[in-house]
Amino acid sequence: MTTFAVAPGGPLHGRLRVPGDKSISHRVLLLAALADGVSEVEGLSDGGDVAHTLEIIGALGAGVEMVDAGTVRIRGGRLGPADHPLYVGNSGTGIRLLAGLLAGLPFGSVLDGDASIRHRPMDRVLAPLRAMGAAVSGVDGSTNAPLTIDGGGLSGIEYSPPVASAQVKGCVLFAGLSADGPTTVVESSPTRAHTEELMAASGIDVSVGP
Repeated sequence: MTTFAVAPGGPLHGRLRVPGDKSISHRVLLLAALADGVSEVEGLSDGGDVAHTLEIIGALGAGVEMVDAGTVRIRGGRLGPADHPLYVGNSGTGIRLLAGLLAGLPFGSVLDGDASIRHRPMDRVLAPLRAMGAAVSGVDGSTNAPLTIDGGGLSGIEYSPPVASAQVKGCVLFAGLSADGPTTVVESSPTRAHTEELMAASGIDVSVGP
């Protein structure tokens, strides 16, 4: 048996940069891409999923400038169709939130991902989007990626997800930004409030009931 002697040390001093939150990073990038003017985001997650979302908003026409590690400057408000399928990698959050955002924008898009994403049915987001009037379909008539989205012409709805999900809620709320009339999500149990909190912080009229 090996024995180690550990001597007590003194207090630690210094500064530490905590890694950015992936869920928040996805959402704030999409809101910055939609917003008029320039947004600067600090503490962005450096993970691969968020990198794909950053590439996607750039392909849609947002101006993207990396200021330094974890900080990005985005000029939004002028989104348009990409000239290629939008690749989310292995990001389930990315494809679901982007499906909502793109369903409300007046142009066509294709959302795709890796083999894992292609095997995840997207029923839970396609159902509310179609209820809002979205023209969205999976490959060969399924609900699997790649998803083809012909955006625009949405109407607001009141939707109760059959399974509580922050991703489904976020998808519906992003679609609701471009819909005629109010959009309401009724949750059977609370989920992460990142989407509604960030929307409210961005100046969007969001109310949260009991």
